Amino acid sequence: MGIAQQMISIALEAIPKDLPDPRVEQMNLRVGRLAAVVEDSLRFCFEIISKDTCLEGAKLVIETVPVKARCRRCHHEWEVEDVVFTCPSCERGEIEVLSGRELEVASLELAD
Repeated sequence: MGIAQQMISIALEAIPKDLPDPRVEQMNLRVGRLAAVVEDSLRFCFEIISKDTCLEGAKLVIETVPVKARCRRCHHEWEVEDVVFTCPSCERGEIEVLSGRELEVASLELAD
């Protein structure tokens, strides 16, 4: 619920104040696999919280961002598929997570 509230707050702040009666048709999000967001729950909460706002009825499009990592030893980069965070090249556990923690409003699409 808190994530949906924050996303709606961000969206409402991004809409230009001088637009008369704006209506959001689509809200595009980027959510990393490590962000621990349950899509169905987020959609449900979004639908409830967006009522009586310019986001009511907007389509929520969620792009899932994969977990990517780089080994600090051998600099190999790869997409992490399982829960093992070791380098597939040198088998070390000294990694840096490059993506997968994102939780952001990518864009809004407003009605004409």
